[in-house]
Amino acid sequence: MQKIISYPLSAIYYLMLGCTLVIFHPIQWLCFNLFGYQAHKKSVDALCFFLVLNTYILGTRYKIENLEKLPTEGPLIIAANHQSFYDITTIGWFLRKVHVKYISKIELGKGIPSVSYNLNHGGSVLINRKDPKQSITAVKQMAEYIEQNKRSAVIFPEGTRSTTGAPRPFAESGLKVLCKYAPSAKMIPVTINNSWKMTRWGNFPLGLGNKICLTIHNPISIKDTSFDEIFDKTQKAVIGSIR
Repeated sequence: MQKIISYPLSAIYYLMLGCTLVIFHPIQWLCFNLFGYQAHKKSVDALCFFLVLNTYILGTRYKIENLEKLPTEGPLIIAANHQSFYDITTIGWFLRKVHVKYISKIELGKGIPSVSYNLNHGGSVLINRKDPKQSITAVKQMAEYIEQNKRSAVIFPEGTRSTTGAPRPFAESGLKVLCKYAPSAKMIPVTINNSWKMTRWGNFPLGLGNKICLTIHNPISIKDTSFDEIFDKTQKAVIGSIR
């Protein structure tokens, strides 16, 4: 019955999603080209707000645990598990105060209104997962960017989404490069629960009545901790809270 009800609600959701992306594309362009970074940042915050708001059509709710543990100043490296597209919108809106930037696959850099523009102009980097050398160079660029500008990089060390919510082993390379070239940063392990249920039946129809939970764990000082310890603590914190 829930799946049947989801068909019309998902259609309405996708209509609203499309409208949001199309409307905010020129808004981003104007803010970035006429007023610079701060105006563009506000337009992206507003975009994330509406992307989250649209999911309420599907009965989605959100719970953010331990937000007080998030440092007020960067640079930060936010390492999270990855379950769906909705991880990105959740982090983008609820962690907006720390100026989150993404390490994203290169395919998202073209053809998606608003999303592609933000990835190309908002401080994020695009990696080609088939080209390890390019990927490492892009991650290094991100690390140097957040180190200089005191902003936050979001990385999904699993590398690919977990469509069932079950965690995948973390890869070291991206985290190691970020830690090496952003030595004053703090590592912020983040666990995301239940966003995979949004696409439990695929991209259409979408899941209904889900409660997406984002849990922020204790920050880890990079300059005071060996990488092996950082990696171990981060992986255990993130995976240990997946429900």
